[in-house]
Amino acid sequence: MASSQATNPPDGTGVIQLDPWLEPFRDALRQRYALVEGWIKTIDDTEGGLDQFSRGYEKFGLNVNANGDITYREWAPNAVEASLVGDFNNWDATAHPMTKNNFGVWELTIPATNGQPVIPHDSKIKITMVTPSGERLYRIPAWIKRAVQDLSVSPTYDSVFWNPPADQQYHFRHARPPKPQSLRIYEAHVGISSPDTRVATYGEFTTTMLPRIHALGYNAIQLMAVMEHAYYASFGYQVNNFFAASSRYGTPEGLKELVDTAHGLGLVVLLDVVHSHASKNVLDGLNCFDGSDHLYFHEGARGRHDLWDSRLFNFGSHEVLRFLLSNLRFWMEEYRFDGFRFDGVTSMLYTHHGIGTGFSGNYHEYFGPSVDAEGVMYLTLANEMLHRLYPNCITVAEDVSGMPALCLPHAQGGVGFDYRLGMAIPDMYIKLLKEKSDDEWDMGNLAFTLTNRRYGEKTIAYAESHDQALVGDKTLMMWLCDKEMYTNMSILTPLTPTIARGMALHKMIRLITHALGGEGYLNFEGNEFGHPEWLDFPRAGNANSFWYARRQLNLTTDPLLRYGQLAAFDAAMQHTEARYGWLHAEPAYVSLKHEGDKVVAFERAGLLFVFNFHPVESFTDYRLGVDVAGTYRIVLDTDEERFGGFARNRADTRFFTTDLEWNGRRNYVQVYLPSRTAVVLALEETLEGVNS
Repeated sequence: MASSQATNPPDGTGVIQLDPWLEPFRDALRQRYALVEGWIKTIDDTEGGLDQFSRGYEKFGLNVNANGDITYREWAPNAVEASLVGDFNNWDATAHPMTKNNFGVWELTIPATNGQPVIPHDSKIKITMVTPSGERLYRIPAWIKRAVQDLSVSPTYDSVFWNPPADQQYHFRHARPPKPQSLRIYEAHVGISSPDTRVATYGEFTTTMLPRIHALGYNAIQLMAVMEHAYYASFGYQVNNFFAASSRYGTPEGLKELVDTAHGLGLVVLLDVVHSHASKNVLDGLNCFDGSDHLYFHEGARGRHDLWDSRLFNFGSHEVLRFLLSNLRFWMEEYRFDGFRFDGVTSMLYTHHGIGTGFSGNYHEYFGPSVDAEGVMYLTLANEMLHRLYPNCITVAEDVSGMPALCLPHAQGGVGFDYRLGMAIPDMYIKLLKEKSDDEWDMGNLAFTLTNRRYGEKTIAYAESHDQALVGDKTLMMWLCDKEMYTNMSILTPLTPTIARGMALHKMIRLITHALGGEGYLNFEGNEFGHPEWLDFPRAGNANSFWYARRQLNLTTDPLLRYGQLAAFDAAMQHTEARYGWLHAEPAYVSLKHEGDKVVAFERAGLLFVFNFHPVESFTDYRLGVDVAGTYRIVLDTDEERFGGFARNRADTRFFTTDLEWNGRRNYVQVYLPSRTAVVLALEETLEGVNS
């Protein structure tokens, strides 16, 4: 960080050197930078720095001291009385009263008995408070590390004291893997990671999914819906207990084993963190925690997200910053996650939360009154804290707006994320499949959308999102094949035109997205093999059925089904990238976008990628420009028989360059391009041990 600060102006305007179009907003950039620096100074002066400040979980909530004493602290300034109650004291509100300091923090220390904590492990507890009006409240502690739900009794969660004996605690065995140069993310939801009609567990994910993800060639996992959420069907987006790993899937120790086992396989693990909003639940969430409307959240309309029916944090509050920054630190320390995908970043960046707003890319949209200065400040502060303390930490922003400098360091005037999600890419594919016939696909627009990203800021490309699998929409494979997915995916039946088209385009879409769309790649579980059904969690509208809240991973292991062929291609694609590293190479040079032929060609990481999207035309001796002379061989071919193709190109074919300029490149090769196929060519000398 010191070196980057030394090369940038000390006022947050360094980004203008990268993007001169930001010059008119120099003052706004300075103000953003100054707001963050002001908070860093305040935290340095009052809390001893970001390191100490982000260790709030060591001070707040319930902590067991070395001598067995339990100390409990809770910020609840509106309360006039508070005490800790639970099974351990028969829920007696007078047994363990708490004292309040001048900052509204309540505190209690419960001495140990014979060196043992008085509160039994896994027993129920709550804080009870009395408001100025005399109302008595019972709340789940805000920093609780374990919340459980018994649906046979009530949908409301109970909080429990999690303090397992030493012999029941999980002890980490593996160090964190190095930060991947090329980030290949497998996005997963523990609960749906089984073909059974029930909620899968952390242990099952560890046993069945981790080896699968590793074998496929991914090097990162993004876990969704881990922070405890009130409603299963919310996909984890209605968080009520921010420090609790969801009990639906098992115990905290089970999650620790999952992360540690992943590390042993060389996989980094990202947590989907939801700081953009919170459940509005009162009885088991943060809402109206101490009887006031504005403890963790903004008061009134500003504190409510109408579309999501949830509460919005007050990022300008000292104690809210402590809570949220400590939350990030907790997941890094307690569970050893390697970073975060921040959900709903657009909502945090703007006062309109992105609702009813189309972003045209005009720079005025990213500055002015529609920007939530405190939201931008919090995200910058979070990234600054994480990257200072964990240099290998990975942060990904889910932002649809394209805000400049989102993925540049604070010292340069940025918000500090490592990557942003390329959210326009999956939208483009759905639009193509819904609205265009195959011969109407615009090659120029396809290439433009895949390459349209800010210079110097990294993008995670993905062909389809988990949202597109949710009820009301369909996956790409369902759009491509629809009902034939149920009847014609067997190799014992003839390959129908619909299935042939669907499998061909499924592979091509993934490959061109992977190779051209960004500096990282993401796949949602099941999509790698064209999962045949959408995603729909149990809810009142489907009679609480788990039928669509599962992944039929078993389909890929049946040798009589074609799903395994798609999975084999996905694995080959990941492993080819691992060998050549195109994701961390310079952006591709696109040499050809031929509308009539429906051909796109580009070079990246020394490879030549060629796509023939034409639905019926194949081309013999198709001339393609390439910069480096030599003999080329095929390293990946979507048309291979093992991928469900027709093997129209021989794997051992050698392609010789001709020293003549073509399409702006110094040489050319001539290649056979069957319809609806893609090939990747590499110099023969890079193929040692491959296809030889």
